[in-house]
Amino acid sequence: MSALALLKHRDAALAAIVVVLIALIGLRAPVFVSPESLVGVLTDTSFLFMLTLAQMAVILTRGIDLSVAANLALCGMICALVSRAHPDLPILAVIALGVALGALLGALNGALIAFIGIPPIVVTLGTLAIYRGVIFLIAGGAWLTSKDMSPAFLAFPKLNLFGVPILIVIAALVSLGFWALLAQTRAGRALYAVGGNPVAARYCGIELSSQQFFVHSLAGAISGLCGYLWVSRYGIAYTDIALGYELTIIAACVIGGVSIAGGVGSVPGALLGA
Repeated sequence: MSALALLKHRDAALAAIVVVLIALIGLRAPVFVSPESLVGVLTDTSFLFMLTLAQMAVILTRGIDLSVAANLALCGMICALVSRAHPDLPILAVIALGVALGALLGALNGALIAFIGIPPIVVTLGTLAIYRGVIFLIAGGAWLTSKDMSPAFLAFPKLNLFGVPILIVIAALVSLGFWALLAQTRAGRALYAVGGNPVAARYCGIELSSQQFFVHSLAGAISGLCGYLWVSRYGIAYTDIALGYELTIIAACVIGGVSIAGGVGSVPGALLGA
């Protein structure tokens, strides 16, 4: 395949643009392309990688989730409060709590959308406000800082695995999981089917409602995971964590070639968009 033909492929063209931008910035500020700087950028961008993939799964089914950032903030606050109340709680239990709570909040969105029939934008805009309000209530409007969190709670996101920051490792595993789901499984193909043509998908025995419930629950679980990782990495939890981040996530999806109309999108494209 010629270079010109390769660049006609959206993901390849987007990758080329990213490389060119990095090179141009590197010429202007060489320190930016140092290994330490690039690792730092990837570490901080790991949240965006994971949440963009979660949003992509929702958008594939012709939906949208405006509550992912609020879900992240609420789960992060609850994890921080639990850490303050039970500093000896194993860190894996705290992570599991964040993921489970996030999945539950996402399932609430999914149930309202799939089984009651309320439009996704209405449901998630409403739960966005509700989740932010709950954070304010349970924290009393106060901020939690690193002084309120256990050392183990704060230490986990700073770990390295074979010299690679744990956040990058987790983002890579999540990305691999999404690629396997969407490209290698029947469930993933069903998401593309209901987004591309819901009527035809229904004739094939694929129910839109079950797919909507699944993707919103999945997006919630990823948001819950990111909630703990965000709060523990930066050592602070408050009502407005990641405020407006949902728009950045949606923009990353669009830049990465995910169609808002549903049924179109890829994991590599979404990651490049992020």
